[in-house]
Amino acid sequence: MSLGTAGRTLVGAARGIPRASALTRRYTAVSGAAAVLEKELDTIRAAGTWKAERIITSRQGPQINVDGSRGSILNFCANNYLGLSSHPEVVQAGIEALKSHGAGLSSVRFICGTQDIHKKLEQKLAQFHERDDCILYASCFDANAGLFEVLLGPEDAVLSDELNHASIIDGIRLCRAQRLRYKHMDLGDLENKLKEAQASRLRLIVTDGVFSMVFIDECHATGFLGPRGRGTDELLGVMDRVHIVNSTLGKALGGAAGGYTVGPKPLIDLLRQRSRPYLFSNSLPPPVVGCATRAVELLLASSEIAQSMAAKTMRFRNKMTQAGFTIAGSAHPICPVMLGDARLASLMADDMLKLGVYVIGFSYPVVPKGKARIRVQISAAHTDEDIDRCVDAFIQTGRTHEVIS
Repeated sequence: MSLGTAGRTLVGAARGIPRASALTRRYTAVSGAAAVLEKELDTIRAAGTWKAERIITSRQGPQINVDGSRGSILNFCANNYLGLSSHPEVVQAGIEALKSHGAGLSSVRFICGTQDIHKKLEQKLAQFHERDDCILYASCFDANAGLFEVLLGPEDAVLSDELNHASIIDGIRLCRAQRLRYKHMDLGDLENKLKEAQASRLRLIVTDGVFSMVFIDECHATGFLGPRGRGTDELLGVMDRVHIVNSTLGKALGGAAGGYTVGPKPLIDLLRQRSRPYLFSNSLPPPVVGCATRAVELLLASSEIAQSMAAKTMRFRNKMTQAGFTIAGSAHPICPVMLGDARLASLMADDMLKLGVYVIGFSYPVVPKGKARIRVQISAAHTDEDIDRCVDAFIQTGRTHEVIS
């Protein structure tokens, strides 16, 4: 029995109240489905790729409390790039929005779910990215899911980097455009694909930042890449050549939830009319809107926080490389410590927690097979002492597991 068949069996078993003999058959079928699911779970455990969820008992920040651990734990794992998740002004803005605008809207935007604070946040985000307009979504996953189907038709072509995020891939699958994949960061292959699609009405190049031309997903760039933290397009000096940007409120911009698209006003207007995740999802809750608005205002007022990231990132990368570890990438605050073996990544991450440092092992299917790693993320809220303590813990753990000498 496949997983799909098992799932259909479980759903079917919930319909109606069958007679005794039929009920016996249903129980047998459900037991068979459960056995299939348990076998799949055992396979995950045996491969060392089981993802246990640690329970945090404090607010998000550079130091956290973790259930089962004693004392404060250094957190080197959150997408809290700028340390704004628990910034007092951001938190207070959420409290004020909760009091003034309520806990939620109980509605989608076009029925009775648009408040003045939603429009204010959209205006602030458009200003931040220096684009015409902005549309909010429940997540950037939804923003990616809602874009391509509206923008592209059968007469168009979409050219996607082969390593693009799962949400981009899923969004592209929803549209009817011709789909072409180009090799990762290979501009020669991209040029060949552009020539192949030359007869198309529209050709949209889609990528996860850093090497973009038309559309970019900036979830891991907004707020800290570039001189003013505007993202990859500012970093590379191509803001005038990138037409559409999707990004998130759930990382650097307060870390709560939500995503958005910024771009030409006609596109944003069309998305409001036809983008299914926007039309059929509840509005962002007022506290989330309040927190995100204040985070964007802080970044519009000063680039000091964003500029502090580079030195802290290179401090960690240089010290880890000198210790003998392999760190993927170049200057991004996400610093993957490459290990290859999934079980090793999990065990080392557990040992790091015992030393007071919170990191997580990443393995398949989050990353390709054979590319297991420990994901380390530097935040503007980390001190030099925090970074040095994290490196020391890696050195101790790395020697224990014979990763370094």
